[in-house]
Amino acid sequence: MNRVAITGVGIVSCLGTSQEAVAAGLYRGESAVGIDPERVALGFRSPLTTRIDGFDATRHLNRKARKTMTDFAVQAHAAVMEAVGAARLDPKDLQNNRTGLVFGCDSSCRAAIEQVDLVRQHNTTSVIGSGHVFCSMTSNITMNLNALLKTQGACWTLSAACSSGGHALGQAADLIRLGRQDRVICGGAQELNWHSMCSFDALDAFSTRVDAPREACRPFDANRDGLVPGGGAAAVVLERYDLAQKRGGPILGEILGYGFSSDGANVSVPSERGLFQAMTAAIHEAELSLDAVDYVCAHATGTPVGDGVEALGIHRLFGEAHRPMVASLKGVVGHELWMAGASQVVYCVLMAQKGFTVPSVNFEQPDPYSEKLRILTERVEQPPRVVLCNSAGFGGTNASLVLRLNSSV
Repeated sequence: MNRVAITGVGIVSCLGTSQEAVAAGLYRGESAVGIDPERVALGFRSPLTTRIDGFDATRHLNRKARKTMTDFAVQAHAAVMEAVGAARLDPKDLQNNRTGLVFGCDSSCRAAIEQVDLVRQHNTTSVIGSGHVFCSMTSNITMNLNALLKTQGACWTLSAACSSGGHALGQAADLIRLGRQDRVICGGAQELNWHSMCSFDALDAFSTRVDAPREACRPFDANRDGLVPGGGAAAVVLERYDLAQKRGGPILGEILGYGFSSDGANVSVPSERGLFQAMTAAIHEAELSLDAVDYVCAHATGTPVGDGVEALGIHRLFGEAHRPMVASLKGVVGHELWMAGASQVVYCVLMAQKGFTVPSVNFEQPDPYSEKLRILTERVEQPPRVVLCNSAGFGGTNASLVLRLNSSV
């Protein structure tokens, strides 16, 4: 089996549109949650969301290239190019059948709605531009990246709700580990618009703490009342470890293990068993003892049931003998849904590179589940070394990744 190195990361999120800006935002640990006036006007139960400021699509791609791309696909391209640059790769290094693309994404709502609106407005399909065909597909990211980067290996989009990004990285690592690819550019993206969130709002999934937006998302806290949606794009360059070393590429870390499972129970209510099984499988594949893990980057989104069952699973896995630091980054960036499993890895790499560990922002009062864990409440001026990253999605799909990270400080 081949070892899998992380050689580059890129990110476009509510914290910024570059590694440096995002790292600075993580270090501050301030919530990026706010109120969307459009959602207020539309009668959303919760108008809370994050947003991306300062991203100019025209700086990254020309109009012709963007014609077949959603806004989140353009953001994914920007994140990929940042990751490729950080990996010190030439674009020509990607143009072969040993380099692949695997991204996680589970919707492209606005593009589909826009073309339906055009037909209803004009009573003809002739007004639909050719770009709408591609923009309404969840594979919009990988099909466009493939054409732009001219990769010739794996090329597909993985759809698994809020664990899509985590599974994308895990599957990419497996392709390298099994010798089927030498390099995979992987990640996740999430559209950041009200169109994709109105059904979630109808489910009462969101926090309604509109009087204090920055305190709304409260993972593991006893007073949590729902998640806050976010979005953007995250990209990671994975390479065969020995080949990355041979070319003198930066080794930011390593994916040691990938575990997956499904609850086999309920479409919307998670079970303790499912995520516990994924975590156990990831640790087993990593061939590590439990006391080697120093940081759990939890999926916890601020929902009453989801956070509780994850806390139970983490405690069941580690017990009382070893209690690693546990935190969810959702209190800062919101729940980035399809990209969350990938963006968490990027955030952890940035923390390791900059030499700090982000706490679970807005956690103030434990409940009977979280009180059993060592929830991190203040920033630690030390990098995470061995990290367990969790992501879970509707339908009971779970992904866990074990990372060994290198620090530049």
